[in-house]
Amino acid sequence: MTFTALFQSSRFLLAWRVFLLALVFFTATRIFLLLFALYNGTTVSLWQLVHIFAQGFFFDLVYYLYALVPVSLFLWLMPEKLWHTKANALFLHGNILLTIFVMGFTAIAEFLFWNEFNVRFNFISVDYLVYRREVSNNIMESYPVFPLLAALAVISLLIWHFFMRRTVNEAVGVRETFGRRTAFAVGNFVLAGLAVLLVGQGLREGTGNVQVRELASNGPYQLFAAFRNNELNYMEFYATIGEKKAAELVRREVKGPYDSFLAPSGFDITRLVDNPGEPRYNNVMVFTVESLSASFMKSFGNRQNLTPFLDSLRDKSLFFTRMYATGTRTTRGLEAVTLSIPPTPGRSIVKRVGREKNLWSIGNVLKEKGYEVRFLYGGHGYFDNMNAFFAGNGYEITDEGDMPASEVGFRNAWGVADEYLFNAVIKSADRAEAGKKPFFFHIMTTSNHRPYSYPAGRIDIRSHTGRRGAVKYTDWAFADFFKKARGKPWFDKTLFVILADHTAGGAGKLDLPVNRYHIPMIIYAPKLVKPRIVNTMTSQIDVAPTILALLNMDYRSFAYGRNIFEIPKDKGRSLIANYQFLGYYTRDRLSVLGPRGISQDYLFNEDGSIRRVENDAVGPHSQIARAYYEGAYRAYTDGLNRWKP
Repeated sequence: MTFTALFQSSRFLLAWRVFLLALVFFTATRIFLLLFALYNGTTVSLWQLVHIFAQGFFFDLVYYLYALVPVSLFLWLMPEKLWHTKANALFLHGNILLTIFVMGFTAIAEFLFWNEFNVRFNFISVDYLVYRREVSNNIMESYPVFPLLAALAVISLLIWHFFMRRTVNEAVGVRETFGRRTAFAVGNFVLAGLAVLLVGQGLREGTGNVQVRELASNGPYQLFAAFRNNELNYMEFYATIGEKKAAELVRREVKGPYDSFLAPSGFDITRLVDNPGEPRYNNVMVFTVESLSASFMKSFGNRQNLTPFLDSLRDKSLFFTRMYATGTRTTRGLEAVTLSIPPTPGRSIVKRVGREKNLWSIGNVLKEKGYEVRFLYGGHGYFDNMNAFFAGNGYEITDEGDMPASEVGFRNAWGVADEYLFNAVIKSADRAEAGKKPFFFHIMTTSNHRPYSYPAGRIDIRSHTGRRGAVKYTDWAFADFFKKARGKPWFDKTLFVILADHTAGGAGKLDLPVNRYHIPMIIYAPKLVKPRIVNTMTSQIDVAPTILALLNMDYRSFAYGRNIFEIPKDKGRSLIANYQFLGYYTRDRLSVLGPRGISQDYLFNEDGSIRRVENDAVGPHSQIARAYYEGAYRAYTDGLNRWKP
């Protein structure tokens, strides 16, 4: 007996037919994403191809079992008397049509998300659902939304008419006992319950190729999984080495030559930093630039002349050639630069509402020393909880809502164009200077973000044509900013720190492709620092201690970062992560920690090839990785890095 024959005399025929339709949509989406990935250079073996579609079908089925629970309740409990009415028939036709439309809409959304992040839906997509305004405006400005929706509506009507209209009419005419309906419903509930208990993210980790793993997933299933996995307990899910050993290693790693610990042992790394020399109350501006990959700059081999101004600073600044972002989202970069803490599994601390405030931060340190401390953002700072995070950690706020419309000549879905943000920075600096107060400004740009739009006439690449233009426009905005700032009385006594929040892409064959975390950092201050090229491997968590060292500031620290100039060139390291995998990267080795105690090591050969090596549970490299992340997790969850003025 076929499944169709089994359901033929049941209302549940509707659920079976919709599943077949969903399977077509899921499979078509997977094929399209696979072709897109192949077009962009992904290679897939025959075995990996089988894996993609076999495991993909399994996740498609599991997701449908979840989605079927409320449907089964309706099919089970709807009384016979109402089931056969015209009103119910109309209700079913409308819902089936809407379901088809949503399937198509999901397929389109999956492609757009893949095009942006090279992965299926994850917890980033959950954030996008929360911040509807920015995301919907971005989509409206980036894609032909209304033609797509109109075409999708027509296709949905055709599918409903030719494949589902008759099925609905047949189902409405079926007479079925409550007992028979109960058998089908209970069967669905049992299968869904088993899926919840037995199926998890661990099944996705059967291959080391990230692209294959993502293609073998189901987007809607990953979306629901993201709601459950936006913050992970390190001690429960990740490999540890024991509290005493981890604390000893952390203390060894973070201690500088002028540091004195206040606690004799343990994960409390609070220490007094006694930087030599007289304190210099210079101003500081830290610019975190949206998605500024190192690969966009001529200084790192790019030949498209996208960053002529920033490249011109190379020989006039402290120019850091081996700086790495801690993550792939803006909030990760802001977290690392502000708190000097390694990334913890799940979402950034910036977004952990209610637990993101009153932490040790460079803002709190400098505010205590009499600085005006301010976060300036080109968009609305409620996005990603940025305003709450910075306001709760020592900063005043200036965002898009504080910029008069008369002073903003261009804005898009993400905020004002960078040049107008920089004008607001100059105004704020002028006010601080007039008040005879040193200032520390942290500036977050927005223009190098889809839809890549900016004012006309600034550069030789037309607006809204791609990231190349957005990168070049941001570079132009910096040139314009420095041209205006040079004549200001505060210019010669200001440190200008320019780095990226993250790169323009974080996906690759490895869970943590290190080249996709490589960002530039420039410290420009003609009257204050002597130019040099710094080749030490560094991390965004090192930014705050380095700034404080350049100011000769003594302070109480809970930073996991180090003053970069105290790190021997061959002892550099970086900490890189996505929301689930945590990495510790040195000159030729990468240790990756993942959920369920996963621990993998990779060696980087001189010819550029990467070789996976069997990880030794007591190997020194992996031990340091575990110590950093265990320590950071404990510091945050145990409140050790709370601000103590």
